[in-house]
Amino acid sequence: MRIKILFVFIVISSVCKAQYSFSGYTNPEEWDTSVYLSIVDDYRKMAGVYSEQIIAKTTADSTGHFEFKGNILDFDNRIYRIHVDRCSDDKQGVNHFNGHCSDSEALLFIAKNTDTLKLPFSFGKQIFCEVESNNPKANAFLKIDSLKNDMRFAYGEFRSEANRRLNNKKWFKTLQSYGETLNEPLAELYIFTYLSERSSDLHSYYIEDLKNNNYYDNLKARLEQSYPNTLYTKQYKNELEADRYMLENSSGKTNSNLNVLLYSFLALSLILNGFFLFRYWKQNKSKIEDLKAKLSKQEQVVLEHLLMDKTNKDIAESLFLSVSTVKTHTNNIYRKLNVQSRDDAKSLFTK
Repeated sequence: MRIKILFVFIVISSVCKAQYSFSGYTNPEEWDTSVYLSIVDDYRKMAGVYSEQIIAKTTADSTGHFEFKGNILDFDNRIYRIHVDRCSDDKQGVNHFNGHCSDSEALLFIAKNTDTLKLPFSFGKQIFCEVESNNPKANAFLKIDSLKNDMRFAYGEFRSEANRRLNNKKWFKTLQSYGETLNEPLAELYIFTYLSERSSDLHSYYIEDLKNNNYYDNLKARLEQSYPNTLYTKQYKNELEADRYMLENSSGKTNSNLNVLLYSFLALSLILNGFFLFRYWKQNKSKIEDLKAKLSKQEQVVLEHLLMDKTNKDIAESLFLSVSTVKTHTNNIYRKLNVQSRDDAKSLFTK
């Protein structure tokens, strides 16, 4: 009986202390010192920079080292992105977080709340190396990108239409088969996004393949088993059904009434995806408002300055207060929010 109690205690203790740590280096001479961590709920938005995805921000030190840590992430695998850029703060509202920030560098990876991730080299080398992680699935996207680089080399060897057609057929199957060997549905979604992109040359092969290949239903089953009730699975199922409706329509198997149903279904899919994303954002916003409600008006003002990484002296000068008064407000904030440091306080408001 004592052994069982001890075992339960150890398990509970390990869960309570579980936290993630994502660290690495940037080139301080090339990139801005701000480093961002995002969670990618919409797999069609893996490429680019989107403000609604950002959950944390940190600052690299003089050597370029940065680290994200805490315990606010999901305990199941999710898709995350770390990115740096050269956009100044005054331009962020104009051309920074619009999904097309070309002046940025990003790394996609798979992780969960208990993972440790280290990026051993600078961002410019990441796409062709492995990161160090206790999660064996963390490198899945890097492996796929390496294979896609081989694919681009094959296309460039002979720039003829005949070579392009042969490579389209070959690499479509190669990427699809490679995704299955990774034994990770999220990695397969990364490949699916690439193969089914309407602007890609491979899209025509995807449409033909969708007609008679049970791979797509098998992927749906793998997603439902590994990631039930997630936005990834809901989005994939909606897209798959929509593409099949479109395929039937293009083959002359539908009538005008079914066209109306198709467009209604597409609209409903967009609305549902938007609803889930909005609800996720709303829940986080509500939590933040509840936390701030615990503080006095003056403490809320001091908190805003703390979240901007201002020193006690800077806060005192901005608010015309003494440094000791700022320290008193800071200690009250820590006590009311049940945190021990600035980093702990920031983690509550950056999810």
